[in-house]
Amino acid sequence: MSRKVVIDRRVLKYLSELPEKSQHIIKQKCQALGEDPYPGQGGDKELLHLEFKLYRLHVGRSFTVFYQICENEDLVKILEIATIDRAHKLYRHFQE
Repeated sequence: MSRKVVIDRRVLKYLSELPEKSQHIIKQKCQALGEDPYPGQGGDKELLHLEFKLYRLHVGRSFTVFYQICENEDLVKILEIATIDRAHKLYRHFQE
């Protein structure tokens, strides 16, 4: 089942400021979440917060995508894209 992938406007602005190669890779990985948003083999996707249903996706060794799956709307919402360094700071925030 395919879900619609929606990227927050603020995140789109950030994405547009990245190098073209990074933009392409991140967009490709985000679109793939529409087909398979749940964690599984490989460890690139993980559930971070059960109550908020917050997930993360590692994109290479450079970026992390934070997203939510909205089952009732068949939607994946991209909430944040961050460098790995910044993502580690955000992990702590999400786990509080």
